[in-house]
Amino acid sequence: MNLTNFRFETDADGIATLIWDMPGRSMNVITPEVMAELNQVIDHVVSSEAIKGCVITSGKEAFSGGADLTMLQGLRDLYVGLAREKGEAAAMQTFFDESRKLSLLYRKLETCGKPFAAAIHGVCLGGAFELALACQYRVASDDASTRVGLPEIKVGLFPGAGGTQRVSRLMQTGDALQMMFKGEQIKALPARNSGLVHAAVPRDQMLQNAREWLKANPQAKAPWDDPKFKLPSNKVYSPAGMQIWPPANAIYRRETNDNYPAARAILSAVYEGLQLPIDLGLRVESRYFAKILRTKEAASMIRTLFVSMQELNKGARRPADVPASRLKKVGVVGAGFMGAGIAYVTAQAGLDVILIDRDIEAAEKGKAYSHKLVSDQIMKGRAKTADRDALLGRITASADYGDLKGCDLVIEAVFEDPKVKAEVIAKVEAVVGPRTIFGSNTSTLPITGLAEHSQRPKNFIGVHFFSPVEKMLLVEIIMAKKTGKKALAMALDFVRAIRKTPIVVNDTRGFYANRCVGNYIREGHLMLMEGVPPAMIEAAGKQAGMPVGPLSLNDEVAVDLAYKVLKATKAQLGENAVDPAQERLLTEMVETHGRLGRKNKKGFYDYPEAGPKRLWPGLAELTKNRLDPELIDMQELKERLLVTQALEAARTYEEGVVTDPREADVGSIIGFGFAPYSGGTLSYIDNMGAAVFVKLCEKLARTHGERFKPNRQLKRMAKTGESYYGSAEKKAAA
Repeated sequence: MNLTNFRFETDADGIATLIWDMPGRSMNVITPEVMAELNQVIDHVVSSEAIKGCVITSGKEAFSGGADLTMLQGLRDLYVGLAREKGEAAAMQTFFDESRKLSLLYRKLETCGKPFAAAIHGVCLGGAFELALACQYRVASDDASTRVGLPEIKVGLFPGAGGTQRVSRLMQTGDALQMMFKGEQIKALPARNSGLVHAAVPRDQMLQNAREWLKANPQAKAPWDDPKFKLPSNKVYSPAGMQIWPPANAIYRRETNDNYPAARAILSAVYEGLQLPIDLGLRVESRYFAKILRTKEAASMIRTLFVSMQELNKGARRPADVPASRLKKVGVVGAGFMGAGIAYVTAQAGLDVILIDRDIEAAEKGKAYSHKLVSDQIMKGRAKTADRDALLGRITASADYGDLKGCDLVIEAVFEDPKVKAEVIAKVEAVVGPRTIFGSNTSTLPITGLAEHSQRPKNFIGVHFFSPVEKMLLVEIIMAKKTGKKALAMALDFVRAIRKTPIVVNDTRGFYANRCVGNYIREGHLMLMEGVPPAMIEAAGKQAGMPVGPLSLNDEVAVDLAYKVLKATKAQLGENAVDPAQERLLTEMVETHGRLGRKNKKGFYDYPEAGPKRLWPGLAELTKNRLDPELIDMQELKERLLVTQALEAARTYEEGVVTDPREADVGSIIGFGFAPYSGGTLSYIDNMGAAVFVKLCEKLARTHGERFKPNRQLKRMAKTGESYYGSAEKKAAA
């Protein structure tokens, strides 16, 4: 055998071990070359009489993250090219045959006549876990890092190499559906208890456990290949089966609003496949997989949430001529909610943190937030007391700015007031060295204005975190007019160190994310003032694909904050910069009724001590208008909530605030939850086509006002047929 990605060895008992260890990669992934080599191995095991069985394991710290998604992108491109050359029918047949090669390979392994065992340590996800499922025996290390799962749904796909059929034959149907709908990663012990793996043992016993099983079971076969096999939840058309499928369909609708074709395909593939023998079930799965792989949702989500996100995480926007930063010590000024969160993620990354506030009590309170977060993890079994002690040991709480001396980077997270921030800038620069980079965690104040208070504007940059810091993945890096390359490189290196995803934007009020999400919230406010029932507004947001409705989101970020931003905008840009209807609503909410949002348990929702939140009945009294719900166009409500965000993204792109479509899309999904199935704000426009999007904007503008008027660049794109990604690719190739 000619193997590059595997090592193959056989012991004296005739048990072979296949060690998956791809050269030049930190993680094993499934590629066409891996598939070809695995096919060789299966043939060799079958043809060699001396080999009784084979263990598949990894030579790396993790088993495998699954398939290389760029390989699947290539299949889609192949289909498009063949359709142009040979016609739709020929292209579809080739596409179907190619897309199910992995499924057929795994079935070949499963039915080759000799047993295979998978010995799993670390993550084993997607196509790699489907490989393990095709093995007759699976043993996992009981290490905390070991996880198995099928997360394909998160990039618009579903398990297409046997996952839907094998998991639903191992677990109760409802549990299998939930696992695949959520893309859950399951630890070793729960995986064993649910039947996904057969054993969970210490890592140093894993290979021996697998070998012993193979020696004891030379004739083993998959349970579904036994004529007496019975489904865990009984037949689909049985009393037990009918207890599953009606609620499963309802849950699917509730959770996805039918926006994700892959989730519907999971439901269909399992429903149909369980009524058939395994081979026909696998063929059904393959047909759905081929269909989903060609959808715009899958293409957009793979591009944004896999390809683009990886590129940004690896430093796509980092200046190549600046050496890597050697970050050791980071200062955080302001130990409130945001500053405490920044201190926590920084210490979690192994960096020393100086946490400064006006007095030692406030600084210690900020440090206590890290204590609480790690303690919560200890309670859940995700961390140990020693981990907490080590992390807290890296955070020094202080009221003395002099302790910031020697910091490589200082981030301020004080109150959103230019005067307060100016004082902090002066105090920090008085004690730090000339090479220290200063980052401002402001959410709305222009960075160029703040940088005017700095003695070293080249070292001044915006570092905008999202709340809560420990959960949100996005960090917006904002370039002021005089920000230098070293400051940008340092900020990006820091974001990478704390395992967040950066987008780089140029300076403007609200930057990128807050401008878009501000429009979403504003549109909800204006709908309310028009007389749209608040429950319909919230339902429209969820049905459009947003994680929460605009009124609920405003409660989370604080109603009084929206009011302060509106007043500041009016003061600086004039009365025409704000909508009078929104101003009346926020004035009533904050000044008349004292409803500030979740933080004081009363905003657009009431937050009772016991029970779920509920819309405040008093909202009905805030507007004189009352629209008949039966006459409201729900589709138009959904369009308004998405278009207002996408249009604002288009404006920021034309203004040069965002300069890369990848950043606009990634930032919109992980920053404020813009309909993930769309691929992001600019993909939403590209998928629709600029001409169609412009017509939609013009229709909404005629009905609802100038805020929906398309910008000049969009109109030009509508005439020329350009797209954001098409133009970016041409520019990169030039």
